[in-house]
Amino acid sequence: MRKTLPTLAVLAAAGLLLSACGASPNARPAAGTSEGPSELTFAVVPTDDSEALERSFLPIVAAIEEATGIPTTIEAVSSNAGVIEAQVAERVDIATYGAFSYYLAKDVAEITPVAKDQRTPEPGSGAVQSIGVTTPDSDIASIEDVAGRDVCFTDAASSTGYLAAAAGLVDAGIDPEEDINPLFVGSHDVAVTQMLAGDCDVAFVAATFVTDILPARGVIAEGDTKTVWTSEDIPGTPLVVGDWLGDELKQQITDAVLEYNAVTAAEAGLCDDQQREAPAEWGEEYAGQMACEWGGTGAFAFEPATDSDYDMIDEICEATQSEVCRSE
Repeated sequence: MRKTLPTLAVLAAAGLLLSACGASPNARPAAGTSEGPSELTFAVVPTDDSEALERSFLPIVAAIEEATGIPTTIEAVSSNAGVIEAQVAERVDIATYGAFSYYLAKDVAEITPVAKDQRTPEPGSGAVQSIGVTTPDSDIASIEDVAGRDVCFTDAASSTGYLAAAAGLVDAGIDPEEDINPLFVGSHDVAVTQMLAGDCDVAFVAATFVTDILPARGVIAEGDTKTVWTSEDIPGTPLVVGDWLGDELKQQITDAVLEYNAVTAAEAGLCDDQQREAPAEWGEEYAGQMACEWGGTGAFAFEPATDSDYDMIDEICEATQSEVCRSE
């Protein structure tokens, strides 16, 4: 299926706010000149704690600045669709978002995936799952029980916060556009907290928010939620770079992102003001060592990524025939 710009309008109709990113000096050099950009923009989609999210990308930005010599700023964009729109306009040079957002973006923006999350030293460990969570006393026991309920999703351009769950609903005989009341709340943490507040009956989010991120922030504790569904593995969060930057600069950015892991980045002084002890799941080799917060998922590192890593999203879209997947 071929996506076009009208597909992004569908996302807006689902309640997403497109970013109002202003024009920046990072766009394609003027015709007839060879001068590179004077600044690079790195876009992330904010969570409920946007300051912490942006801080987690500062070491990566520092590595990029060191490798390229070009000042790089982080911009929190209002939604996945907002990042895509900004990339279509060549206002965002580097971005991270979910696998489905990359599926939408790759046919309308000139971008290349160069890296993906690696959550532990084990290659491929950045794969994520979408989960459906409810309160422990909910009468929802499986995804089949979701029919007719109020359902919190993140946004329609999220692989873990919507599309994988939509595929799961279809498999359960539930039309995700007709048989439930979908609420698009913007972020994974908000989806969980609104579910706990009673604003919806079940929330579909990236599993790591329930298992790691929100407990680490003290937002939820063990036993606060009940998991009623888990998706198959979804490829790790892609980091994409705009093709308008040219091959040499793209390679410099790629090398900078892949050169370090969270521990070696700390050793290199990329996060002097904000470090944490390496978590136990990184193994004995890193026990007791200090590490940077390395991207929004607290990854160990990034590993190389290619377009073919995200072929499963095409398969999910074929299965769901979701409105946000459809071409004209």
